[in-house]
Amino acid sequence: MSDQYPNDPGQPMGFGADPSPEEREAAQAANQADILAQVLAEVAGLKTKNTELSEQYLRAQADMQNTRRRAEDEISKARKFAVEAFAESLLPVADSLEAGLAIKDAGPEIIREGAAATLRQLKSALERNKVIQIDPSPGTKFDPHQHQAISMVPAEQEANTVVSVLQKGYSIADRILRPALVTVAAPK
Repeated sequence: MSDQYPNDPGQPMGFGADPSPEEREAAQAANQADILAQVLAEVAGLKTKNTELSEQYLRAQADMQNTRRRAEDEISKARKFAVEAFAESLLPVADSLEAGLAIKDAGPEIIREGAAATLRQLKSALERNKVIQIDPSPGTKFDPHQHQAISMVPAEQEANTVVSVLQKGYSIADRILRPALVTVAAPK
């Protein structure tokens, strides 16, 4: 009658007789073997993943070094040939000056015309290369970033404005190559 009552302390709860120690040991060994197989499979998977990540890392490092090397080469070439276009645009100016000097018996008017034509070529070459002239008109507010005051003079205009330009200035790409030399109106 005791197998009809599951709470009978003499019997396991409806499962029949206890397994023998050999069966328990075999079951435990099988369980441990399963766990060991799972752990070994997981370790093998992790080793594979580790190898893949190591290879990806090495490829990324090589790509980064190649990119850095290419960038350094490009910078080196850019520095080396930065003035090439500018120099090329100045060659016609040099040619015009040489042609003008080759004329032995040129009168003052011909020399003046040649000089004016050569100056136009030079200004055109500078403009093509983004060299902008700084030539403030009288009355322009003095800008210390673009102008250099040589002197302050009394004038019939507002104080701190340009009175005259002694030498034109030049800039390239918002960078001042040379400020314009100016005289400035003194405060009254």
